[in-house]
Amino acid sequence: MKTVLITGTSSGYGRETARYFHEQGWNVIATMRTPCPGLLPESDRLRVLRLDVTEPESITAAFEAAGPVDALVNNAGVPSIGVFEGTPMSRVREVFETNTFGVMATTQAVLHRFRERGSGVVVNVTSSVVLGHMPLTAVYKASKAAVEGFTASLALELAPFGVHAKTVEPGACLTTNFGNRAAEGGPVDESVPAPYAPWAKQVLDGFMGQDLFTKESDVAETVWNAVHDTTGRLRFPAGPDAVRLAEAK
Repeated sequence: MKTVLITGTSSGYGRETARYFHEQGWNVIATMRTPCPGLLPESDRLRVLRLDVTEPESITAAFEAAGPVDALVNNAGVPSIGVFEGTPMSRVREVFETNTFGVMATTQAVLHRFRERGSGVVVNVTSSVVLGHMPLTAVYKASKAAVEGFTASLALELAPFGVHAKTVEPGACLTTNFGNRAAEGGPVDESVPAPYAPWAKQVLDGFMGQDLFTKESDVAETVWNAVHDTTGRLRFPAGPDAVRLAEAK
């Protein structure tokens, strides 16, 4: 029986992905910054561990407690919606610490295990913002685009050892933190500078007016497909809006 370790499983895509893999018969190591009982099914095939991707000691402890794993799903991330001019650099660094450097840190922690065994899959959850151009996401897109580039090069490094790296690119989901804030018509980050405000409202209204959205189950199923893919495919858009963007690109 195979085992997957998933980061950021307290809500959204991560929680649904943990449930999905468990339903398919896998052992699941569901990690989150603050473990909370009752968020996931109780099962001898599902363990909840603390893991903060910005803390090296937390990463080491989680992997030691997890034992051997067959797949790592880097899902943990923080949203960022706002005008770049009004975003402090401290916030930019915070976003990159989780969305980019956190992915690199957890990946590096597992690679020697995969390489020595000659098998393993790393799936990095990015975003459909890398497939097109959307204002108010400059910082968020930069953090996710960096992961796309990282994964593409990493896949080439790992291929000789039978290890794979892939990305899943979810579309817009209204039930995640990112989608909820957009639906509320406001930024996730600091207030939009006054000169931008009318335009920013139009952008968010347009976002809410689109005809296609992604469901959490779309992402869970796509992660499953990415883990099991044997064609060498690198990128997997998740959700109808993401697929449309990928086709247009």
